[in-house]
Amino acid sequence: MPLLEADRYYRWCTYLYLPLQFGALVWACGRWADGGLPVADSLGLAVTTGVVAGVAINTAHELGHKREQLERRLSRAALAQTWYGHFYVEHNHGHHVRVATPEDPASSRMGESFWRFLPRTVWGSLRSAWELERRRLTRRNRAVLGPHNEILTAWALSAALFTALTAVFGLRVLPFLLLQAVLGFCLLETVNYLEHYGLLRQRRPDGRYERVAPRHSWNSDNTVSNVFLFQLQRHSDHHANPLRRYQTLRHFDESPQLPRATPP
Repeated sequence: MPLLEADRYYRWCTYLYLPLQFGALVWACGRWADGGLPVADSLGLAVTTGVVAGVAINTAHELGHKREQLERRLSRAALAQTWYGHFYVEHNHGHHVRVATPEDPASSRMGESFWRFLPRTVWGSLRSAWELERRRLTRRNRAVLGPHNEILTAWALSAALFTALTAVFGLRVLPFLLLQAVLGFCLLETVNYLEHYGLLRQRRPDGRYERVAPRHSWNSDNTVSNVFLFQLQRHSDHHANPLRRYQTLRHFDESPQLPRATPP
């Protein structure tokens, strides 16, 4: 396990996603700006780019849990395409603390539809991230509306990216950029909807919630999804050991398993 954890091949798999991500974004902006695509093809281009952006948020998720400063910076860069920089704050300091409780906006509730969950998690996560960052900066006697605010600096990175692409390709590319960003973070929230749906941690006699256990995450030990999502669906081990690199995450038989189609 230590050798696998230290194998830099897996680390470079996450690093190299970023040039592919932004290369695809620039190419797609060029195709959209040409104006020669039929409407269906233009929408297909936006959807495809949104999928790339959604997987980029998952890449940011893997990088953002690590201690190395380079990986944390790459995580924030990967989030720029979707204007979801607040995810860096909320996921690490909010979701991992409150997962599978009514207080967590990213944990879907039993019987809750995705369309009811989506606005709750988007706005709830944003409010939570801002409150977490406000508290952090207040404790350190720093201005909330200042250069040390990690949410504002993340949004500034997104603004710089969109401004640069608009300057190069013209204003006609702006609807494409907004559409792919929305599709990208909706893909993330679709995954969030599945990962903890209907699972609740119980309160202990002292009022605190029980510790996170394998039964509080839906897993899917499926080779294809785990290859494309950096073992994200071995989610129980990730919550138990958030610093553990994706290639060493373990499967737990006692975790609830997402259904999957089986060949006839």
